[in-house]
Amino acid sequence: MTVRASETSPIIYARVAGFLYLIIIIFGISSEVFIRSSLIVTGDADATATNILASEGLFRFGFLADTLMLLSDVAIAVLFYVLLKPVSKTIALMAAAFRLTQASILGFNLLNYFAVLLLLQGVGYATAFNPNQLNTLSLLFLEMHSHGYDLGLLFFGLSNLLLGYLVVKSDYFPNILGYGLIASAVVYLTGSFVRFLLPGYISFYEPVYIVPLIAEGAFCLWLLVKGIRVLP
Repeated sequence: MTVRASETSPIIYARVAGFLYLIIIIFGISSEVFIRSSLIVTGDADATATNILASEGLFRFGFLADTLMLLSDVAIAVLFYVLLKPVSKTIALMAAAFRLTQASILGFNLLNYFAVLLLLQGVGYATAFNPNQLNTLSLLFLEMHSHGYDLGLLFFGLSNLLLGYLVVKSDYFPNILGYGLIASAVVYLTGSFVRFLLPGYISFYEPVYIVPLIAEGAFCLWLLVKGIRVLP
């Protein structure tokens, strides 16, 4: 499908989608790489609790970053549906549904993240648990948040798979961008199953996530710079 030059709305939608994608990438990476990885010490509940209490503002910013990412994800799901429904309304709707399901899971999953502050700062909990128990429970909630993130990525992977198919079938974008999204979907789906089924191998698999970073970054830049293809 090719968009005529007089039809400016799809171009605007594409540019807005690119901006939202940029927000998702920036805040998604920031919350995971620069915030959680700097505060959470794997297997050490006491050190993790100390880090969080000493950098409470940074920890809370992680909550804000994830919230902005999810709000952008909801909006971009609708925009991609509007842009790509002429290719296949059913598949575009399925892609949006999977993406919205992912956003819902990750939204509820933020309660696991915020529960850490409730435990570490809640006066009432101090009378029921000793400090070591509170720290251990906090680390458990962080582990639940981490696994909840991977659960959401299962649905995101399926959404990307369908989105990549739609991009390839349309002539809005270069086919290579669609194939990149499909490759990203495979990485997300495989990584999530590895986390739940073969957790001992997750550290070996993590470098593969560079694939979706490159593919989605390229798609984001195309949306921002080029938007969609138009007839001369």
